[in-house]
Amino acid sequence: MTSETPKSSEIKRLTSPLKFEGLKAYDSYGKPIKYSETLSDVRLTVEPKKGILTDDEILQYAPLSKAASQVRLKRSFGDTQDVLYLHESIPWILGLYYVILICVSISIIFAKNAILMAILLILFIIPLIYLYHIFKLDKYVEAQTKGIASTSKTYKKDTNKIEVDEIVGLESLKEYENEISNLNVLFSVKQDVVRNLIKKRFEPPQITHDKFIRIIDNCEKLFNIQSNAALNIINFAAEDTPRVRGEINNKIDAMKRIINQIEDLTNELVINISSDENSKDDVDDLLDDMEILIDSVKEY
Repeated sequence: MTSETPKSSEIKRLTSPLKFEGLKAYDSYGKPIKYSETLSDVRLTVEPKKGILTDDEILQYAPLSKAASQVRLKRSFGDTQDVLYLHESIPWILGLYYVILICVSISIIFAKNAILMAILLILFIIPLIYLYHIFKLDKYVEAQTKGIASTSKTYKKDTNKIEVDEIVGLESLKEYENEISNLNVLFSVKQDVVRNLIKKRFEPPQITHDKFIRIIDNCEKLFNIQSNAALNIINFAAEDTPRVRGEINNKIDAMKRIINQIEDLTNELVINISSDENSKDDVDDLLDDMEILIDSVKEY
């Protein structure tokens, strides 16, 4: 069985291609995706679930989503397009509002009623004030700052807690984090595919099926060990040295080798499903190679 964390599952959902049936679109889990339309743009994006990804991960894996627009505005590099995307219905509501208001204003102007004309002027101005408030980009940053200050104040009230500085690691090594994160997502997708192929080719509880699954499970454990080890080096290294970078690169290379072996096994299984007996020997040879790879990485 695959042990998939909520974060890796969510990243896989955001990065998997959409499925289309007629004019409707669905994500990889079959959930319908809505079209979002502004005056200058039409988007079809998968929105990240709340509370799973960090702001940086939202920008990386769902850059066109509304959640990413909110992050950009909070960090003060958002623009009016982000605001329009978050309030996509405003242009259409305001358009209808002013059309109705103009139609009403014609009869009021001909009636020459001063009180009604004053009310009409106020009704014209109110949406403009609202628009000014929405498009004032500074307010999004201020809201974020207040939220952080409030959280900090609440935390300090508990004097019994020991404050520990957040472990951030060396900034110069952070360049490896995205690569490791992408490899984790890639491995998760690849191993799901190969597990499904194994089930199609070898029905459980065949001995061959169990052997395949055991090797894939070992690959998964080994991959996670290498991934966690690389991240630990990034987060805990005291200084950036050639040896530190060499160790990180070794872990990443081992992760890539495991993914390549999974891909090779997938290709051989696809061929084996509809091929002759000779291809079975190729699959067996590949399994032997995978076991050798697992042993070599363990020894390292």
